[in-house]
Amino acid sequence: LEQILETVPQVRYICLDVANGYSEHFVQFLKDVRKRFPDHTIIAGNVVTGEMVEELILSGADIIKVGIGPGSVCTTRKKTGVGYPQLSAVMECADAAHGLNGHIISDGGCSCPGDVAKAFGAGADFVMLGGMLAGHTESGGELIGEGRQAVQALLRHELRGSHEEVRRGVAEYRASEGKVVQVPFKGDVEHTLRDIMGGIRSTCTYVGAAKLKELSRRTTFIRVTQQANPIFGEASQP
Repeated sequence: LEQILETVPQVRYICLDVANGYSEHFVQFLKDVRKRFPDHTIIAGNVVTGEMVEELILSGADIIKVGIGPGSVCTTRKKTGVGYPQLSAVMECADAAHGLNGHIISDGGCSCPGDVAKAFGAGADFVMLGGMLAGHTESGGELIGEGRQAVQALLRHELRGSHEEVRRGVAEYRASEGKVVQVPFKGDVEHTLRDIMGGIRSTCTYVGAAKLKELSRRTTFIRVTQQANPIFGEASQP
C-alpha cells in the first residue's frame, strides 16, 4: 500500500475491503492505516450494523461500505446463513455514520433504478452497483458469441479469491461465496447510466426533493407485498 501511494501520489482514497468487517484484526489494521496516512480518505467495510459503523469511524474510517449478502452473484446468505436486509442496514448505518460526520456506501441489492433511489432515500451517501453494470462494453467480462446472442461472463470476486486459495492449497475447507454467471451483452454503459440517472431525477420530482441530499428527508417507506403490476413482464418488452 505504501509503495502504491508513493508511486502514485495523486491517489487520495484508500479502500479497505473485506467480506466481514467484524474482526478485531480488521479494526486494528484500519487504525494502523489511518496512523500511516492521516490525510487520505479511507473507505472501510463491509458491515451492516450501526454499532460497527461507529467503531470503524472512530477507528479512522471516513466512509463505510454497508452490505453483507445482497449482491446479485453473492451466495453468502445461502452458504453461511449470514446476512442483513439491505434497506434496513442502510437506514441503521446511515443514521450512525451521519451522527459522527461519516458517510456510507450502500453496496449491493439494486436491480433497477428504483432500488438506487431507495438506497439514497434510506440515507446512503453513495450507491455501489455491480450486476446492473455487468454485460456492458466497459465491464471487462469475457464476451461469448456474437450479435443478439452475445453474452458476457461476470465473475464475483469472492469466487475468484476462493478458487485461487484452493489452488494454492491454503484453504481447501472454505466454500465459495460467489458464482459465475452469464448476462446478455448490453452495449455501452452510457445508456444504462442515463436510465439510472433519469429514474433518480424522477424520484426527486415525485417526493419534492430539490437535490439528491434532500431525498432521505423526503422519503417514507411502506412495506408492500408487490411493487409493480406483472401483467406485462419484462420478457414481453420489445
